[in-house]
Amino acid sequence: MSSLLTWDEMAQEIERKFLVTGEYQSKAYARSRIVQGYICSARGRTVRVRIRDDKGYLTIKGASDAKGMSRYEWEKEIPLSEAEELMKLCEPGIIDKTRYLVRSGQHVFEVDEFYGDNAGLTLAEVELGSEEEAYEKPDFIGQEVTGDVRYYNSQLMKHPYTKW
Repeated sequence: MSSLLTWDEMAQEIERKFLVTGEYQSKAYARSRIVQGYICSARGRTVRVRIRDDKGYLTIKGASDAKGMSRYEWEKEIPLSEAEELMKLCEPGIIDKTRYLVRSGQHVFEVDEFYGDNAGLTLAEVELGSEEEAYEKPDFIGQEVTGDVRYYNSQLMKHPYTKW
């Protein structure tokens, strides 16, 4: 039996998303500033350019499944200078946020605190190995919003939280 993962297994993103209702910053073991834009934000396919601290990334995501938990994801680190140039090609609207990493049991919750037109919104995501995988919810976790497209970054770019 091979220990190598198939392409589909490597590229599958499974995550759950939640509103944040409590204090999380003091629990974080790391944080980074993220600015990102979208070259394509069509429903079912997105191409994202991200600058995270001093590194650039290009990410392609496919459509989510019916529950909104699983989808295809491919990401590649690119030179910062290339990411800065690609940002100039992005659709109008930029996502600006700080990401905090918080351990909870065997998992890491990524907590995003948004700025600009999405100020006031704080979301947490946890990536899982399967849709049924158990995880420990930290005490700052509120309502689950997995599958609610309003909370996708590609939608927050077009329909910012402050305009709801």
